[in-house]
Amino acid sequence: MVAIRSGEADRAINHPAPGVFLYLVFGTDTGLVAERIRTILVRAVDDPKDSFQLVRMSGDDIAGDPLKLVDEAHAIPMFGGRKAIAIEATAKSLMPAMELILKAPPTQCTITVEAGALKRDHQLRKLFERERSAAAIECFPDGVREIGQLIERELAADDLTIDPEAKELLLTLLGQDRLGTRSELEKLATYAHGEGRVTLDHVEAIVADASALVLDHAIDGAFRGAFAAVEATTEKVFAENSDVNALLGSALRHATMLHRARLAMDGGGGDSGGFYGARKAAAEQQLRLWDAPRLAKAVTALGEAIGRARREPRLAQAIAVRALWSVALAARAKDAA
Repeated sequence: MVAIRSGEADRAINHPAPGVFLYLVFGTDTGLVAERIRTILVRAVDDPKDSFQLVRMSGDDIAGDPLKLVDEAHAIPMFGGRKAIAIEATAKSLMPAMELILKAPPTQCTITVEAGALKRDHQLRKLFERERSAAAIECFPDGVREIGQLIERELAADDLTIDPEAKELLLTLLGQDRLGTRSELEKLATYAHGEGRVTLDHVEAIVADASALVLDHAIDGAFRGAFAAVEATTEKVFAENSDVNALLGSALRHATMLHRARLAMDGGGGDSGGFYGARKAAAEQQLRLWDAPRLAKAVTALGEAIGRARREPRLAQAIAVRALWSVALAARAKDAA
């Protein structure tokens, strides 16, 4: 079977192809891997809590004795019915066991293999992508569209809607890990329970670390040329006595990551620059305003601002504001050399 991309995975899991009984679920989003494994297993058996229907096996044990998997897959549950086996891949090779089970497929047993990030040429991945009765499902961090759909779906389940500005902010905060995203949404729904809608105040109070959120707003505002956002958020930083050096340091890291991503794009590559999920979408928007030479100048200017702020702590706030205003000005100078 062909590889199933992350965006197509939910449909493939809910409407599995005939004859597929063996699933490899892998990727960098460990929360999403775990969620999709659980979905497959719940659909595969009548009672996931029944240890005779759902059997968990050690990857090391199976690697040491591949026939254990074959024997377990063909064993009939004590009270009959469907069966599932969950395996967590380890450093030891599962190839012999997978090759054996593919030669002797069970009739009513679904098998899942949970793994981390696997390269395209990994033997296990290639095997699952090649075999008609197997499926390889990749799980990478959610994009903006997927996060948006998840936000609306999870809040709707608690009879909540969400204000547009609250959703916009939430999109910038979630997406690194599916389980983490769900956890934050559950906390948010509990906090806003009975109010009918989720507001910006709810999101700022529950989902985000307030200091980190303010820094991100200031930095994003600067790199997209939004002077008003820079002014409003830097005032909030100073009002909350946040560390000016932390603000400039975060801005420098952001500029460096953007510069790396811009260079990769100019070279024909697809490097994310270290941005993922909704943060990647925000960076892509900013990169449309910046070329590599101006980003290099921003990196230098922010580095110099950090040095001046440390040497002259009484002027640190003014130095930080001036540095971010300079970045915002450069962001607007799209046609500059």
